[in-house]
Amino acid sequence: MKKTFLFLLVISFIYIIYSKYIYSPIIFKIRSDFEKPIVIKNIPKGIESLSSKGCASCHQEIYEEWATSMHAKAYIDPLFQAYWRKDNNIWICLNCHTPLQNQHEFIITGFEKGDIKKPITQKNEDFSHELREEGITCAACHVRDGVILGPFGNTDAPHPTRYDPMFKSTAICDRCHQVPSGKSMLYIANPCNTSEEFHGGPYAVKGYICQTCHMPEVERPMATGSPIRKIGQHLWKGGYSPDMVKRGLMFSLDKKINNGMVDLILKIKNSGAGHKFPTGDPDRYITVHFDVISKKGEVLKSEQSSIGRWIIWKPIIVEVYENRIKPHETKEYIFNYNNSAGDEIRVQVVYHIMTERAKNKLKKKYGLKEDIITEYKIFEDVISL
Repeated sequence: MKKTFLFLLVISFIYIIYSKYIYSPIIFKIRSDFEKPIVIKNIPKGIESLSSKGCASCHQEIYEEWATSMHAKAYIDPLFQAYWRKDNNIWICLNCHTPLQNQHEFIITGFEKGDIKKPITQKNEDFSHELREEGITCAACHVRDGVILGPFGNTDAPHPTRYDPMFKSTAICDRCHQVPSGKSMLYIANPCNTSEEFHGGPYAVKGYICQTCHMPEVERPMATGSPIRKIGQHLWKGGYSPDMVKRGLMFSLDKKINNGMVDLILKIKNSGAGHKFPTGDPDRYITVHFDVISKKGEVLKSEQSSIGRWIIWKPIIVEVYENRIKPHETKEYIFNYNNSAGDEIRVQVVYHIMTERAKNKLKKKYGLKEDIITEYKIFEDVISL
């Protein structure tokens, strides 16, 4: 009886220490620049609201681009909503997915005993449900202090404008596209580390910025009746775009025959991305497949390799291993097989947003209703023997 009591006492003590000092519902450290939403007290004169729909009257082409982007879907995206439910709708997610305070139903005024799991809230009188649905709306980047900010200062606009150098740097992206590790989080790299990967890479040294690839410039009027300038496209294509992913990688496949054996050598080079590949959400990964197919269509031999991150999330976060492709780095995969006439070797490279198991869990437990495509081929070739 005494031993049982002592055992339960020790377990209870460990649980209390773990819950209070180790466990966190947030997988990163909260940094000062995104710990609070963006407060906009003054709407610029000449515009009726902070909604992107109002911008469309003059900036129609830019608005249409934004409306198709993941920025516009940042809040309504079914995957985000399912993941957010999984994380008990923790408040911090909204500071990037809906950056404006006007998009938040409640304002956080503090935390009970400093516990981030127990926010103290008050009703937000300026909350707009419509604005929340717009996710990362135009005003999130372009409105501050009653002025429209942008990459140009000499514009003849019906509202006040001001040039801001952050539009010519990565600063505008850094707020949300990198998060640091917290205590008791044993990552090899920070959990979502795209900006930091870029700053430490070869393209930043050459003067490239995030917008160079993710907001490519086109010549057009910025607004109805304005002069033609080089304006960045507002599409921000990334991991959800097969075309964008393919642009970042270079593939080569060579065949060598030695003593009746076939060696297939696949090389994957991160030739176009200024960050590691894949980047962003730690769930993303790439698989490399070699499959030998007989004349009858049977799979005679298969090999698979993965490129990504391997993380243990509980009881504490431990990143066991990562082998993502650095900028300009090449990874090589060799497959051996008997040189059997008539057989074929199919080589595929597949990009995954998440595992099928994770997606099924979101469907069963967290309300993911749409059958969203979470993987796609980025390379395929068939070698006849």
